Amino acid sequence: MAKPKKTPRPKAETPKGFRDYFGAEVTHRAEMLRKIAAVYHRYGFDALESSGVETVEALGKFLPDVDRPNEGVFAWQEDAEGDKPGDWLALRYDLTAPLARVYAQHRNDLPTPYRRYAMGPVWRNEKPGPGRFRQFYQCDADTVGAPSVAADAEICAMLADCLEEVGIARGDYVVRVNNRKVLNGVLEVAGLSGDDKEAERGIVLRAIDKLDRLGPEGVRALLGEGRKDESGDFTGGAGLSDLQVRQIMGFVAANNKAQERLLRVSENGDLPEELKSMFFGASTLHDADLVSVLGRYEPWAKLWNFYVLEVLYELVDGSKVGAEGVEELREISELLKSQGYHSDRIVIDPSVVRGLGYYTGPVFEAELTFPIQDEKGRTRNFGSVAGGGRYDDLVKRFTGQEVPATGVSIGVDRLLAALAMKNEGAANDPGPVVVTVMDRDRMADYQAMVAELRQAGIRAEVYLGNPKNFGNQLKYADKRGSPAAVIEGGDEHARGVVQIKDLILGAKIAESATHEEWKDRPSQYEVPRDQLVAKVREILDGQ
Repeated sequence: MAKPKKTPRPKAETPKGFRDYFGAEVTHRAEMLRKIAAVYHRYGFDALESSGVETVEALGKFLPDVDRPNEGVFAWQEDAEGDKPGDWLALRYDLTAPLARVYAQHRNDLPTPYRRYAMGPVWRNEKPGPGRFRQFYQCDADTVGAPSVAADAEICAMLADCLEEVGIARGDYVVRVNNRKVLNGVLEVAGLSGDDKEAERGIVLRAIDKLDRLGPEGVRALLGEGRKDESGDFTGGAGLSDLQVRQIMGFVAANNKAQERLLRVSENGDLPEELKSMFFGASTLHDADLVSVLGRYEPWAKLWNFYVLEVLYELVDGSKVGAEGVEELREISELLKSQGYHSDRIVIDPSVVRGLGYYTGPVFEAELTFPIQDEKGRTRNFGSVAGGGRYDDLVKRFTGQEVPATGVSIGVDRLLAALAMKNEGAANDPGPVVVTVMDRDRMADYQAMVAELRQAGIRAEVYLGNPKNFGNQLKYADKRGSPAAVIEGGDEHARGVVQIKDLILGAKIAESATHEEWKDRPSQYEVPRDQLVAKVREILDGQ
């Protein structure tokens, strides 16, 4: 008789493109979400938690990868092997498409405008890379039913407030604003309007959105025949003519043109030397240092916006929708200035496109401008951590009626990574105070101690492993990052005292203190049992 084959053991590994989060990472994220939610709430937005699964039909054509329907998301078909297969379902790839479905479904019960915020994981079936995962957290706020660009300006102001609330200092970020209508106008002038040009427009949008990463030549290649990346993978281009490429690249270089005009009017020497050196040394306003310096010279910053708008008006000459987009940018700029948000925080930048196809008007992106070291040791700016814009056509798919909407999405994981890099590594959360077990039969006494500590607001736990080896208990406390350990053996119990070991101070003394210093700075204290909480709090406050 053949010997039955053993069932192979599953591999204990996370799927490609996913990761696990532990301890401090989870609590830091929760704290960041709390702070962002507080800003959203302060602005009058209400919380919404929608389903993590949507029908592919509800997601529609607005998938992350329009060239591979159903492949940009994790999708499956209900009862696929049955006689009557059911709907195609997919994990949500963002929090905006589900909002459109929710609003269309419940619009009779919701106020207009409807202002909501949502937080949670999203999933994208895309090629993972360094720092790029298939599951990540987003933190969104949207206004549905408000056609005025005042709603867009408010989103930009709120985004700036969120960044400062979580610890990004003013001067270390910039919110960049553009308008999809301006690019639509440029595309119209270049002969790329109409339903038959939808595929080419999608490639153009994604190409311009990669300007930061690929540079002008990389974008130019994607507008033409395509480009091969460092790994050898080839990405097909839009196949535009040389004239069309020049027209699109004129839009990409709009900042450069504005810079040249500002330099020409400043030849009399009025332009501050600091700005002159920045203009001559930087290629576009998108240069982070230039943005921060420009913000310190408000009269010149106002003139800068004037020239950016002037260049954009010229690029969309002959396009009604393009001119409308430029005028909306001018209005947003004025509205933000009236609230005290100037170009040191929020600037007009034509290079902002946003890759998803559902944006119809103003678009915005928050970029962190402080330098970091990448995986190859090169110095660069951290980059984008949030983005959004106006999407007036998304709800229309369900209702048949145009419903104006605008919103923003903050990439929480990227923002957490940025803060860790900015602070040269995020500090670990302190572990719990560990009450050690010296006598198994007195577990009730130890549980009473830990209950007192918890009731006083101190994080604490009783050691629940094998208490036979006391050294292992202290090793456990060290591994948990515990600030202190409580020790009460039979002798201490009989005398009505406890020993409290300051583990943080003890570790420092062990590292560097001399023998004399060690004697002068004890790291273990004996106190009466009824002073347990007070002494532990004293130790924690001293750390």
